[in-house]
Amino acid sequence: QVQLVESGGGLVQAGGSLRLSCAASGSINVMAWYRQAPGKQRELVAFISSAGSKNYVDSVKGRFTISRDNAKNTMYLQMNNLKVEDTAVYYCNALYRSINYWGQGTQVTVSS
Repeated sequence: QVQLVESGGGLVQAGGSLRLSCAASGSINVMAWYRQAPGKQRELVAFISSAGSKNYVDSVKGRFTISRDNAKNTMYLQMNNLKVEDTAVYYCNALYRSINYWGQGTQVTVSS
């Protein structure tokens, strides 16, 4: 069983920045951030392995940075130059023993 606790969402103006955090209850190899905007499907934003390999969806490349602190079992998402279209609930995801675990979600709202 894995528990994921997210924090760091909020309301920000376009062009601003936010940092999301996700604390896991144990050591996880691959962790990821997903987001779901109203009326849309949940989409993968970025993922990172315990070795530091990472990848991003094209729409956030150059603006978002995913990172992790393995000693703290914590993953981060630094979001810069936020756009209105980044507004969504952001979810932390962990794949552990072939089971997907999800955090409770944190709302990110970007105003124009």
